[in-house]
Amino acid sequence: MAFVQITKVSLAFGDRDILQEVSLSLAAGSRSSLAGANGSGKSSLMKLIAGQIPGDSGDRAVQKGTRIAYLPQSGIVYRGRTLREEVETAYTGIIALIHRREAIGRVLAGATQDDRSTGLLLEGYHRIQDQIEQSGYYQREQTVAMVLSGLGFFPADMERSTGEFSEGWQMRIALAKVLLERPDILLLDEPTNYLDIEARSWLESWLRSCTGGYLVVSHDRYFLDSTVTEVYELFQGRLTRYGGNYTAYEQVREQALESLMKRYEAQQEEIAKAEDLIRRFRYKASKAAMVQERIKKLEKMERILLPESLKKIRITFPPPPHAGRLALTLKGVGKRYGTRQVLSGLDLVLESGERLAVVGRNGAGKTTLLRILSGRDPAFEGTLRYGTGIHPGYFSQDAAETLGGGETLLEFLEAEAPPVLIPRVRDMLGAFLFRGEEVYKPLSVLSGGEKSRLALLRMLLKPMNLLMLDEPTNHLDLYSKDILLDTLKAYTGTIIFVSHDRSFMEALATKTLELSPRGARLFYGNYGYYLDRLEQEAEGAAVPPVFTSPEAALPESRPPEGPGGAVSRAAERREADKQRQTLIRRLERQEGDILKALDALEGEKARLEGALGSAEVYRDGTKTRLMKARLAAVQGLIEDKTREWEVTAAELESART
Repeated sequence: MAFVQITKVSLAFGDRDILQEVSLSLAAGSRSSLAGANGSGKSSLMKLIAGQIPGDSGDRAVQKGTRIAYLPQSGIVYRGRTLREEVETAYTGIIALIHRREAIGRVLAGATQDDRSTGLLLEGYHRIQDQIEQSGYYQREQTVAMVLSGLGFFPADMERSTGEFSEGWQMRIALAKVLLERPDILLLDEPTNYLDIEARSWLESWLRSCTGGYLVVSHDRYFLDSTVTEVYELFQGRLTRYGGNYTAYEQVREQALESLMKRYEAQQEEIAKAEDLIRRFRYKASKAAMVQERIKKLEKMERILLPESLKKIRITFPPPPHAGRLALTLKGVGKRYGTRQVLSGLDLVLESGERLAVVGRNGAGKTTLLRILSGRDPAFEGTLRYGTGIHPGYFSQDAAETLGGGETLLEFLEAEAPPVLIPRVRDMLGAFLFRGEEVYKPLSVLSGGEKSRLALLRMLLKPMNLLMLDEPTNHLDLYSKDILLDTLKAYTGTIIFVSHDRSFMEALATKTLELSPRGARLFYGNYGYYLDRLEQEAEGAAVPPVFTSPEAALPESRPPEGPGGAVSRAAERREADKQRQTLIRRLERQEGDILKALDALEGEKARLEGALGSAEVYRDGTKTRLMKARLAAVQGLIEDKTREWEVTAAELESART
């Protein structure tokens, strides 16, 4: 059985311990994730498992014949071949096997049956033949087309030179190659960074069906929940394994972190008392011995460090200026690039306070629409009108290109922040992954991802009531995404955003606008509701969509029209009501399922509490500990389900009113 295993491996860079006696085993069928804060050493551990760097101590063992493929976060650039030629290099190893098979075949052709080695040669020949057939080499044309299509490439891209593709598409080429290699162990370091939501969904399906094992690092919670069955957490150089998907890991980890927090708070109190005593009596000769004793004790104390996820940072940005009821109105908006029509006849009315997710496949016009709405692209068809008092703000990935110079991060942001927020600038930088001494880095040395995070933070400091965000979660880890999400959910202005993070979209959006070649459709719900509607359509259910561009709608799907060809208000209200009723039914089912689960958990809690009071359990220390641990776990699940019910009940109440 193919496997790779590391045992008690340690690794240090200078005086910093990255890994401390970590052990991990991956085999065919492993569905694993590697979690940990930025800078905790995840990439180093990946490279060590892949055999790219050695450990300072410990062992790495690989079963003979095990094939390991590793995809780094970034930095891969291809030149000199077409896309087709480049991805077919994934079969280089198989071509080498074919040459070996042919060489053995030539030897066999000249061998006699009495030759003792003939049997061994035949055995080797058939073994190699089996490897070639199982590799999918003879079906490579169809497989290559399927993988490239799943990752978002078009048939016309096949003969394009790889040098024409951007950084993000270069990484998609690299991902295609490691998938086509069909390794026994696949190591993927943030493969979702450059993938849109359709490509992420395809990769989820690929991973779930692959026969090999994999270890993946990702900042997409939904992706991880869909693909992994165990999580390895790297924290302070130690590696801990948790069974279950990522959400299950977070739930179990939360209980452990509560205990850590209590010990941390107790230690901080002890440190504060000792430091106070040292300050008060440092210069009193009669207390010198006592002071020295306290100083030595503090120096020897092993400090408890909190992971960033426990340091609850709540960011509050300037309140949005007052605005009228309407945020913006679009009428007949279109955009053409040469002969290619990207948007056509788009009508949309957005009220203040709404949160609109814009979705669609690559090239559907999502970024184009945001550029039009923000005023960055004035060369479009139709009309755009902002509502009364609207002050727009726009974030895009290319906003990072404007940042540079010798000033530090802290200096730059303090100059940009309103006076009332200057005392909290360091906390804000920390929430966006600029921690400790990093706040003193000059802008000129920042990477593209770091500049992108800083540009997003700078924009959020401005008092605006219409935010347009193009991929705001790129380059953020899960901790920072949660902080950003909480901030945006508390924001009372209007938000229009594009994201490839499903969890983020479902939690933030109140409406979803789909862009596609057949027109634009507006759905009165979040991304999960939108997907439900698509599923119902695929099953043939009678759920006519709302087209925001009537002229682009299929005739049989077009809502009734009133005078002058405009969609009637009554038809819009009827459709909105249908969608609202569908949402209410879904939330009612969801609420019922949660309440059933709560009933079952409450019953289990009552059973455990009763058992703890029995003499049989009371006299058995081991049983008592196990029962108490089970009771604590059930109580935690009850709290989680209660919070989930509160959110669902609030959504249901909102949908009914």
